[in-house]
Amino acid sequence: MSHPHPDLSTPPPLAPGAVRVVPLGGLGEVGRNMTVIEHAGRLLVIDCGVLFPEEHHPGVDLILPDFGYIEDRLDDVEAIVLTHGHEDHIGAVPYLLRLKPDIPLIGSTLTLALVEAKLKEHRIKPYTLAVAEGQREQLGVFDCEFVAVNHSIPDALAVAVRTEGGLLLHTGDFKMDQLPLDKRITDLRAFARLGEEGVDLFLTDSTNAEVPGFTMPEKDIYPAIERVFAKAQRRIIVACFSSHVHRVQQVLDAAQAHGRKVAIVGRSMVRNMGIAQELGYLHVPDGLVVDFKKLDDYPEDQQVLICTGSQGEPMAALSRMANRDHKIEVGEGDTVVLASSLIPGNESAVYRVINGLMRLGANVVHKGNARVHVSGHASAGELLYCYNIVRPTNVMPVHGEWRHLVANGLLAEQTGVPKERVMLAEDGVVVDLVDGIARIAGAVECGYVYVDGSSVGGTDEALLKDRRILRDEGFVTVIVVVDSSTGTIASGPEVLTRGFTEDEALPEAVLPRIREAIEEATAKGVTDSYQLQQIVRRTVGSYVGGKLRRRPMIIPVVIEA
Repeated sequence: MSHPHPDLSTPPPLAPGAVRVVPLGGLGEVGRNMTVIEHAGRLLVIDCGVLFPEEHHPGVDLILPDFGYIEDRLDDVEAIVLTHGHEDHIGAVPYLLRLKPDIPLIGSTLTLALVEAKLKEHRIKPYTLAVAEGQREQLGVFDCEFVAVNHSIPDALAVAVRTEGGLLLHTGDFKMDQLPLDKRITDLRAFARLGEEGVDLFLTDSTNAEVPGFTMPEKDIYPAIERVFAKAQRRIIVACFSSHVHRVQQVLDAAQAHGRKVAIVGRSMVRNMGIAQELGYLHVPDGLVVDFKKLDDYPEDQQVLICTGSQGEPMAALSRMANRDHKIEVGEGDTVVLASSLIPGNESAVYRVINGLMRLGANVVHKGNARVHVSGHASAGELLYCYNIVRPTNVMPVHGEWRHLVANGLLAEQTGVPKERVMLAEDGVVVDLVDGIARIAGAVECGYVYVDGSSVGGTDEALLKDRRILRDEGFVTVIVVVDSSTGTIASGPEVLTRGFTEDEALPEAVLPRIREAIEEATAKGVTDSYQLQQIVRRTVGSYVGGKLRRRPMIIPVVIEA
């Protein structure tokens, strides 16, 4: 990853009594959140999430933080503190615990339940400690206090980390909804108390730092959902994140009010809502939710489906419905609600799903035409409040793309934090807190780690480049048999292509050029098959690039007979 300090070298050993902060993910991107705090030779990990692949990551399932920085020091890790249960904060935990299964996991009840369900699939039984707001735990040299914050998933926590080298306050993902559905507001009194104590480094959520004002309350979307239910003629299909308990609760409430039955579709959605209901975070009236297979027992105007796929994921239920590859056949009069935001990079995939659904006759309701989503992140006005309440000595914006981090840093400056005390960093950039002053101390190697089927870390950028070429440019295979004794062509050349139109007529046009190049080379005494392969590659590449303006993958095969 690039950052504004391109000449940074490996950081020096940490000064005695100092605190080091190393972001391994989540800075310069939306997702893959992971921060390592080091003090007195010990490590504390805050969050361990995944990033979902985009179109330029063909074949990739997930993107993990790079554990290389701590891989040789796993015995020094006191614990992994999880701020909340979203995939971009807990999704990579199983891959870290594969390396050392007994690292303690610290988090709220719901967060731990969600991560334990994931770990069960990986056959890992973790050591966990459930904590609640107001609780303090001594984790080795780290004294951690947990603070209630409001987010788009229940039970989110900020964490204050006290060390001999200073007090750090990490907000996790948060907003300041003053009328939350679960009555659990962000504890600004605790923020103020910590500010009075003296916060040396304030790590703040940057996701909505560019958005002016205040984030709307979650309850404000209920009127829009209510209107959808009042107008819908046939089925209602609601797509949202599989962990968005509050959003699902509002859909359940509307379904109950309008006499509809609800079926939950999708493995992750069924699992997460089952956990939320069991723990009391989701309140489901008796008889409201029915098995998906039994939903057809009810008239279509009494049916509601809640599913995944609000981000246009190819294998999610909603995308498959749009492609007519699902048991649910969306048709004229159905109403589909996309009750989530657009994650940057997913826009094209989401609009493709919307267009597919509308082509089938569905009425699609989304954030662009109705108030069916509010963000889970603090906007600029809320961040200003927090800076004025906490009055930190140093600030480190976290969680967001570069534009979000810069916007957050400017907000801190507006409240009086000196510019040199605002640490703008990206993944791998090391920030040291020494005698109450934060400074950038260097950088560590920190790349993307790709999960590709059963392979973890085996896929690299070179392989992805090859895949992109195969996807975008096609490939050409040339097979030639050369008589090793005479140097003449014994058979071929035979050309096979994929990804070319019939009009491009590559084989016939390029055969004479290949023969001429090989005969010319062998006449000069070139007999090595590798050298002949390179000659074939250059010949085909020159023709295709010049005539067709294409750069396919070229695979020459020269066989000596």
